[in-house]
Amino acid sequence: MPLLSSMECDYPLIDSNFRDFCASHVIYSVEDFLLRDLYVLVISTEQHHNSERLKEGITQVLTIINGQHQPWVNGQELLDDALQNKSSLPTGCRRIDVFLHGGLKKGHLSELVGPSSSGKTQICLRAASRVAKGWGKIIFLDSGNSFSSKRVAQFVTQTSDSSAYEVDKALQQVMNNIVCLSVFDIFTLFEVLHQLKNNLISQVDQHIRMIIIDSISTLITPILGGGGAQGHQSHGGR
Repeated sequence: MPLLSSMECDYPLIDSNFRDFCASHVIYSVEDFLLRDLYVLVISTEQHHNSERLKEGITQVLTIINGQHQPWVNGQELLDDALQNKSSLPTGCRRIDVFLHGGLKKGHLSELVGPSSSGKTQICLRAASRVAKGWGKIIFLDSGNSFSSKRVAQFVTQTSDSSAYEVDKALQQVMNNIVCLSVFDIFTLFEVLHQLKNNLISQVDQHIRMIIIDSISTLITPILGGGGAQGHQSHGGR
């Protein structure tokens, strides 16, 4: 979803006055609306002389957000999709791949949830090394300095019975196929994901097979509050 400043040509209600109002509430993009109390936002428009136009602008942004949602589907449609979409990306963890009937489903969002030090990051690194070896490019969005190239190298070498030359070649391929980006706040994450979406639409990054975010809770907890006892890793496969 775009920044508000790039939308005025298509949506005249999102003009400079509306954007200034939004900026006063630390809202600069469509995503920012998802992190705000919209009731409070609407009430705050009453303090401005152009209250009705600001409310229309808020309605416009909400319409844009609603337009991004997937259409409603019933259980039979979900079952048909699950049966037809048999293409999977292996995690490299045998029990997980057996449980998931082959691994992470392409085109789906998968989430790992568990307490701290339960092995979520290790599964992320193992999956990255496995997919990068035979399927294509991995985008690893690292929110807590958890990415370890040494650990990835261990996964590659431990699962290979080939010669030293072939192992080195496979390791080079894996490392070239993994792109690690540091994202330390939710707003940077939104910007990166938005850019990746644009690149995919424009066919700039057609070799991307998986996007890993490690971890979502690190980015959301500072905004929502709480102790963040449970960790979350998200994986998007293509």
